[in-house]
Amino acid sequence: MKKIFLVASREFIATVATKGFILGLLATPLLLLAVVALLPRLVDDAPPAVAGEIAIIDPTGEVAGPLAEQLAPAVLRARLEADRERIERTVAEVVPAMGSTPGATNPMARSVENRLGSVPMLRVTVVGEGTSLDAAKIPLKADDPEGAESGRLALVVIHDDAVRRRAPETAFGSYDLFVRAKLDDRVKDEIRRGLRETLIAARVREAGLDRADLDAIMKVKSVTSKTVTDSGERRTNDVANLLVPAGFMVLLLLSVFTGGQYLLMSTIEEKSNRVMEVLLSAVSPFELMTGKILGQMAVGLVVLALYAAFGGLALTLFASIGLLDPWLILFLLVFYLLAYLTIASLMAAIGSAVNDVREAQSLMMPMMLLVMLPWLLWMPILRDPNSALATSLSFIPPVGNFVMLLRISSNTPPPVWQTALSIAVSAAGAWAAVWFASRVFRVGVLMSGKPPDFATLVRWARMK
Repeated sequence: MKKIFLVASREFIATVATKGFILGLLATPLLLLAVVALLPRLVDDAPPAVAGEIAIIDPTGEVAGPLAEQLAPAVLRARLEADRERIERTVAEVVPAMGSTPGATNPMARSVENRLGSVPMLRVTVVGEGTSLDAAKIPLKADDPEGAESGRLALVVIHDDAVRRRAPETAFGSYDLFVRAKLDDRVKDEIRRGLRETLIAARVREAGLDRADLDAIMKVKSVTSKTVTDSGERRTNDVANLLVPAGFMVLLLLSVFTGGQYLLMSTIEEKSNRVMEVLLSAVSPFELMTGKILGQMAVGLVVLALYAAFGGLALTLFASIGLLDPWLILFLLVFYLLAYLTIASLMAAIGSAVNDVREAQSLMMPMMLLVMLPWLLWMPILRDPNSALATSLSFIPPVGNFVMLLRISSNTPPPVWQTALSIAVSAAGAWAAVWFASRVFRVGVLMSGKPPDFATLVRWARMK
């Protein structure tokens, strides 16, 4: 046992003490922290104000006047405030801190405000009769002096049947929109919204209907659903229901594969450099393999702890720590140990059997595809965590570790007996992987030459 821990400590120190590991481990959190630190300064840069002319060709005679009213500064300001309130209310359902701070002092609120921008100053001008369409388009060109003087931003051409249909059974006409190059998307959106409101109002008047009554009939207030559980009711957070399980599975994949990849690379490197022969003169193959697995397991735990702490800090800053069930941390640790033992054992077996990384890729591909299966089926599993697909995958090592963690962190966790059975099956799979790897490791670690295939690995495992 002492020799195993000596090998494990050597493996751990040799991995985490390198500059590459430290920089690689801290690069992503530091980058995210830098973005968070720079975000308030970036969002302070508001887009430039927009002002100009909207020309319109209106053969119906019923659109130009109402469109000018729809694009008046007071109406646009009211729409802007309504959009800001709607966005902030939607974001606050996911990130409670959004609604806890006045908009001017909250970086996220300021980013919303600056994205919407200031109220554009638009004036609607009717193109004179007799002006051709081609002539009306000329001021939109960047090199046209008349367009620069008038500040013409867009040209709207209303179809002659946009208000009155040519026949009762035909559809209404619409309009054509021509804009200056690189026109702000906000202006185009406001023009479209204004035209929509204007045309609908004109058609309603033509039909002799009351617009207020139609709006009241068609408006259905949107409500937020409530999730009913044994502990009570809570407001449904659809975004959190997707992101929390995904976050846990990413943590599991990242930590498992970080330790597993380092184990594979160190095994191949020591074998190719003949260091393995020196080590085997002091320890047995099983002690060497076990020590390397435990050492890289500690490396994976460091990765898991760091990124889990970073995620918890982010939830705390956004006042969303209540979305996290403390039991999920325990299950994350349990499934990490089981998944790591299974995958790392197989990687140790592969590393001992090959001579370089290229030879290892062909043997690793089936295992990588198997482990990535839960990520590919992430959405179907979350939509129905208790489906036959999700339930059956929960009992197939090592896939079951990832699938069960997804199901436990979903809004409809599986029965307790399924969780216990999945852990038991995964533990049996981990034990089988360790047994298989130990048998392959003792044979392959001192062999060289042509890389083996899976049939050869199985034959090595059966040797006495």
